[in-house]
Order: sequence, then C-alpha cells, then structure tokens
Amino acid sequence: MKRTGFLYDKRYLLHDTGPYHPERAERLQALHQGIHDAGYLSHLTHMTGSLPDMQWVQAVHTAEYIRRFEELCLGGRRTLDCEDNQMGPDTWETAKLAVGGVIEAARRIMANEIDNAFCAVRPPGHHAEAGEAMGFCYFNNVAIAACYLQKQWGIKRVGIIDFDVHHGNGTQDAFYTDPNVLYFSTHQHPLYPGTGSVHELGAKAGEGYTVNVPMLPGCGDEEYQAVFEDILAPIARRFNPELILVSAGYDAHWADTIAQMNLSVSGFARLTEILKVLANLACQDRLVLCLEGGYDLKATPLSIAATLNVLFGKKEFDDPLGQNEASSKPSNFYSHLKTVKDIHHIK
Repeated sequence: MKRTGFLYDKRYLLHDTGPYHPERAERLQALHQGIHDAGYLSHLTHMTGSLPDMQWVQAVHTAEYIRRFEELCLGGRRTLDCEDNQMGPDTWETAKLAVGGVIEAARRIMANEIDNAFCAVRPPGHHAEAGEAMGFCYFNNVAIAACYLQKQWGIKRVGIIDFDVHHGNGTQDAFYTDPNVLYFSTHQHPLYPGTGSVHELGAKAGEGYTVNVPMLPGCGDEEYQAVFEDILAPIARRFNPELILVSAGYDAHWADTIAQMNLSVSGFARLTEILKVLANLACQDRLVLCLEGGYDLKATPLSIAATLNVLFGKKEFDDPLGQNEASSKPSNFYSHLKTVKDIHHIK
C-alpha cells in the first residue's frame, strides 16, 4: 500500500465567501466527512497547513499584488479584483496556509516520507495570475509548488496536469515560456475564463510545452479516458517529468451544475489510475494532487474518496451515483482528438 499524504486543515474553513458562493467552506467539510464515511482516514498520513516562505509566493506573484491582497483583506474589503473573489478577514492567512501546505506535501515527497499526496485546500489556485485574483483563486498553489520544486530541489522537469472543468489560465501563464514545465489541461469549451485554445502551445523556449485539450459539453468517462491515454500519456512519456503536480478539479462531474460535462466518480478514479501509472513510470511515484473546483456536495466527496482509493492502492470502490443516463455525447469528439494529436505530433 502506498504512503499517501492527506492535507486538510480546519483553518481552511475560515476563508469566508458567504453562504451562497459555490466555493464555500461546506464543500471542504463534506469532503472530509465523505473520506471519513469511506473509512479511509486511517490509511492516510495526515498533514496540516503551514505558512510558506514568501519567496516562493513571490516566484509566481508580483510584490505589488501580494501587498495589495494583504492590505485589502486585512482592511476589511469583501472582494479582490472582481465580485467572484469574495473574501473575509481570514482569507489572507488561509491562502498562505494553503500554499504552505502544498509546498510541505511536495517537500515530504521529495524527502521520501510519503509516495503521493492529496491536498484538500481552499482557496483554490489555478486561475490566479501574477498580479490578479480570478475565479475564486488568490494564490496559485500548484504554480508556486512547481517553482519551489525547481529552485529548492533542482527539479528540472515538472509535469502539471489540470483536469478541472475550467482552464487554468494562471498556471499556463506562469510557465508559458518555460520548457522545464509541461502544462496539460482538459477543460470544457466554451466556458470561463475563455482561454485554453488548442493553439495555445507555449512561446519562445516553452513552445510545445503547453498542451490544451478543449472538451465539448457532454464529454464523459470515455472521452476523458481517450484524452489521457492517447494524448497525455505519450506526451508525458516524451517529457519524462521528475514529479507530477495535478490541479484536481471535480466540477466536470455530471452532477455539478457549474458546467455541462459528464464524468462520473468511476471516471475520476480511472483518470487517477492513469496518472498514478505515469508517475510510477516516470518519476518514482511522485504525484501531488491539489484541489481546485468541485461544488456538488455529494459528487465531489465521492470522487475524491475514489481518487484516494486509487492513490493508496485499494482496488474496489462503489459509485452510488453512477452514470448520467440522460447525457448526450458530442458527435465530432474523435475528429477533434485527431486534430489535437496532429498539432502535437502524436502518432
């Protein structure tokens, strides 16, 4: 059985977005209860949040943005940059604890204290840009962890896989010219934030190291598995990452009303299996999943429990929600898949 770290901290609940915001504390509480109900807590190595060395945050975000975030939050402002980004007096501290926890998970993996990890953090991070909060995100947890791994541990090739239903524009921007970070994203298109075209490939030395696979509404387990097996797997083998970070968003589940995708609990488990195999082949099992989206209070806890089940090596998991029987699949998906493969020279 693999040594699986699980990052969770009750202080993450203090980030106050109000009672009607999709990214509210109840989603993390439901997640923890779901893992408890599945009987998995005893299988996990528990971790809590910690404050980061701010040099790592400054590797991704501008000093002016960090200063503005702190001053506005502690000064009582209820939003940052747009109405989506609701915050309370504890948001500044919570965002730092989330970043620090993800960095600590990466450190423990590099120190061979655990094999893989799931970071149940909030706020999420993959929309946060260098100087702007976006899409419920304030600090880009995964991007900051990648910079930490590059600079503190000398990791030369970091793989970032993003299966949130929204494109991780902030993460893409952070490494768009960096050939040492592979950014791979599946996301519904069209959908917020509007980025993530298949033709966004990276620039300068980083050209070819950004891979976007926009997914048409209605895609489910079969389509996602095809993308992971036919596009991600050969690209990851070619890149040969030394550690894989995952922006793990569960809002592509069919029950999640924030989008129109049709992944199931079993589908998320299958994607995790593929990621686990890639990590085993390329980077000594080094795999860190970091929570992004996922807002249905039944589907998200079940999907994360199924993910953990794969990470620590159990074989069976019951999916009580099953498939979306009313779903309709996009008819031109496989021709689209061929286009993506042609762009990235995959045979």
